[in-house]
Amino acid sequence: MARKSISGYLVRKYLRFDKAQPFITVSAFLAFLGVCVGVMVLLVAMAIMNGFDKEFERKLFTMNYPLSVYSATFDKVKTKDLEYLKDTFPQLLFSPYISSQVITKRGSQLEGGLLFGVDFQQEKKINSVLNKALKGVNPKKYDLIVGKEIKDSNFLHLGDKLILIFTENDPSGFSLMPRMKRFTYKGDFESGLIAYDKVYMYTTLESIRAILNYKKGTFDGIHIYSKHPFKDIEKIRKVLPKNLKILGWWQMNGNFFSALALEKRSLFIVLMLIILIASLNIISSLLMTVMSRRKEIALLFSLGATKQEIKKTFFYLGMIIGGGGIVIGTLLGLFSIYLLGNFDIVSLPADVYGTSKLPLELSTTDFFMILLGSIGIVAFSSYYPSYKATKINVLDTLRNE
Repeated sequence: MARKSISGYLVRKYLRFDKAQPFITVSAFLAFLGVCVGVMVLLVAMAIMNGFDKEFERKLFTMNYPLSVYSATFDKVKTKDLEYLKDTFPQLLFSPYISSQVITKRGSQLEGGLLFGVDFQQEKKINSVLNKALKGVNPKKYDLIVGKEIKDSNFLHLGDKLILIFTENDPSGFSLMPRMKRFTYKGDFESGLIAYDKVYMYTTLESIRAILNYKKGTFDGIHIYSKHPFKDIEKIRKVLPKNLKILGWWQMNGNFFSALALEKRSLFIVLMLIILIASLNIISSLLMTVMSRRKEIALLFSLGATKQEIKKTFFYLGMIIGGGGIVIGTLLGLFSIYLLGNFDIVSLPADVYGTSKLPLELSTTDFFMILLGSIGIVAFSSYYPSYKATKINVLDTLRNE
């Protein structure tokens, strides 16, 4: 037998079922099964976490807008500012707005809300949720588009009136006085997030401007749609007048996404421990193989086998056990993601999660991190037993065994 084939021959031999010591084979199979299940669970869990992350991101992206320009002083945003931004960044979409906190009144029921005055023709270009609600609807002055939760809680039907209560300073400036206006309900939207559907309302710019006594051509801010908000925010910031500031949607919800990222990292580490625990079976299985083959290994050394060949034998043996688990676990994980994503196996309450379908989205980064992490753990687990196999004392072993 050529020396170059010793490692391959021994690996094939040690992988066979050992009738004399079946526990070694059972231990190797459990190691394979543990790695397989660990990789599969990790892939599915990360796909679910990333899916929920992206789902919330898409909804927040729509309702919060990619970028928002607002006044950092008592001065309002003016039409000239809007026109300047449109001329400077023709590739972006802009929608001016005026906002005010209000109280809705329907019968004896009072609830808080946030009213936006917008140009509906511009706003629906950057807000897909509102665009869907405006199908066949052309709101006029004092018409109202509300969130679904507001509609349901106030039992609104098309054409019904909803009283909105605003506040304004009295002439002395020492107190606030309520100001009421009746709006006509013309439609509703459903964003998938109750926090917005229960608070947000939209009307025309002319309506809210008349109530709040805003001068024509003035706004509270400008909503901006950008496909590359992280890059465009810096470009816009450089050309904005000193009295204007710009904010990205991720800055408005920084704590929320930081918590999601921390939870995702924690879950990755915890589930990676499953693979680490499974790899302990690889170590124990290989060490038992080394101990049961001490005489055979010592004989191979005496016949001229090198330490490198013996080390490779047990390292390859561990990598085959663990690597097989990684391959099968990856295939099972991807198949599970396919099943969960295409069939209604798991149904979610839409009023809680914003979607009735389990969101699954495995990112390329997560996929390769799982593979690299698993391969690293298996390789480390295979190295120690292979190193111990080279430390067998040939003379003592052949003399005593």
